[in-house]
Amino acid sequence: MSELSHRHPEPAPRWCSCAVPDDDVAATPSGVSRRNVLIGATAASALAAAGWAGPAQAAPNDKTVTITVMGTSDLHTNVVNWDYYKDATYSDSGGNVVGLARVASVVKQIRADRGADRTLLFDAGDTIQGTPLGFYYATVEPVTETGAIHPMAAQMNALGYDAVALGNHEFNYGLDFLDHWISQMDAPVLAANAVHAGTKVPRFTPYTITTLKVKGRPPIRVGVLGLTNPGVVIWDKANVDGRVEVQGLVEAAARWVPVMRSKGADIVIVSAHSGDSGTSSYSGGLPVENAAALVAEQVAGIDAILFGHAHREVPERFVTNLATGKQVIMSEPKNWGQRVSVFDLGLEFEKGRWRVATSKAVTVNTNTVVDDPEFVALVREQHDAVVDYMNSAVATSTEEMLAAESCWKDTAILDYVNEVQTETVRAAVAGTAEASLPIVSIAAPFNRAASFPQGSVTIKDVAGLYIYDNTLMASVLTGKQIREYLEFSAEYFKPVAPDAPIDPAAWTNAPTPRAASTPDYNYDQFSGVEYTIDLSKPIGQRISPLTYDGAPVADDQRFLVAVNNYRQSGGGGFPHIATAPVVYNAQVAIREAIVAYASAAGTIDPPSFHVENWKLVRNGVPVF
Repeated sequence: MSELSHRHPEPAPRWCSCAVPDDDVAATPSGVSRRNVLIGATAASALAAAGWAGPAQAAPNDKTVTITVMGTSDLHTNVVNWDYYKDATYSDSGGNVVGLARVASVVKQIRADRGADRTLLFDAGDTIQGTPLGFYYATVEPVTETGAIHPMAAQMNALGYDAVALGNHEFNYGLDFLDHWISQMDAPVLAANAVHAGTKVPRFTPYTITTLKVKGRPPIRVGVLGLTNPGVVIWDKANVDGRVEVQGLVEAAARWVPVMRSKGADIVIVSAHSGDSGTSSYSGGLPVENAAALVAEQVAGIDAILFGHAHREVPERFVTNLATGKQVIMSEPKNWGQRVSVFDLGLEFEKGRWRVATSKAVTVNTNTVVDDPEFVALVREQHDAVVDYMNSAVATSTEEMLAAESCWKDTAILDYVNEVQTETVRAAVAGTAEASLPIVSIAAPFNRAASFPQGSVTIKDVAGLYIYDNTLMASVLTGKQIREYLEFSAEYFKPVAPDAPIDPAAWTNAPTPRAASTPDYNYDQFSGVEYTIDLSKPIGQRISPLTYDGAPVADDQRFLVAVNNYRQSGGGGFPHIATAPVVYNAQVAIREAIVAYASAAGTIDPPSFHVENWKLVRNGVPVF
């Protein structure tokens, strides 16, 4: 994922869905409007800035050739350079731009310089979810019902991708939707390690082999193996449980690379939706989440790895294979189309087949590139429909509500999420055995820049507050489990001395044994119970008191807990919730529930739902 400042960490790989700019930089003037997203300079300047070698030089003989492999990852339905939450061209403090229309200009330039006969284009996954555009064509006006071509399929087909790997977010809208999107794709869509449950049979195409025919050279057979992320079985349990299992990347690569070689692949490239850190954001018996470097190190026969998932920029990394001593080149392009990885592989023909003799890689910044007009035109009507949808009003707010302080104060805007979740669950369980249980709700501050204005609140405002495609569930927890859950959540805060200056923004995003920094979306806040978080106390001893309706919460007291599907499935590693009994799971999208609730009421009135039920303290003294 892209790096935000330490005080504004961007959502981590699983729920990185939507673009939240680093800061509040205004869209550049220059006549750009939401109907005109064409800006930029030339592809050649971007390539030159990256230090790319440019047009291919003549090879010394017919036994050598250089092929160029281009790669994208984590496009997340960014088709043009647009921020749907700000209704303006995308902008951040790093000067980045987004969108496959930008990528198209780079790809076309490289093909022109290198020759289409010696270039390939791959993607490492997380393609069909991430912006309101992806949500709209999966749920509001689903392409599965309208027959329209998904905008990502339209653009990727036009650009001529040679293969696309599945990311974990491809599973967000269910297998039927995924299969439909795959059917619209011209390129093979790959995931060797996603198998039919209870078998070792791939659910999707595991690999493909493409033959490059360079004039004066023997045919070059390039195989690409697609690998997706094992976290799918946690993050999209509701969509894959009992239907799809995901093997470890190393295990799957060890199985399929020899097969690809036996089928005649001279060159083997892996397109992996997996970071290179060797770590996981989850615990338990699942294979490693970020295993790309482990694949390079432990599986012989791989020449290059395009990887993604972590939303980082890694222009070039070499990993030594333990069995062969060979250096395997790896590259990760920055997410949302902000970068394109470009590998140059120098090949030599020996003993009847090609081998990689030299390799290098760079990442090309797309921020000086013109949005290719052809690719803008392909999605113009779909983009405009989403802009209109985002700007439609749903209710009127009696006050302005801001999320800026939601990470350290109980705010009305986050209470509104809990209000909607609570009332939705209350209505759903009416007349059931669970209707007598007290209802509490969990929400987290996804986006510090979110706000509801006083006056008209639009879908854009709601989507900016609730940026993820989560669905609502309800489980049963005991009082003891809620306390332990809250203690886990309170690890988000660093220890703070009782007399330290008040600087709450510096107290958040604490490191833990599980991560270098705890993201905002892993700071869960409860409504329905009252509690304080004592920052001067040790980890595990911060929640006190914990009461419900003015009385201490008993360890064995049972509560109905409104929670999103990501958290209930184990995302974030919070205690108890993943194993708690589920009593409600109607697959209601929380963002849509907020829109429906606000529309039905017509008015959003903070005094009617905002209750300050939690606060930060030091030695029992409130911080605010």
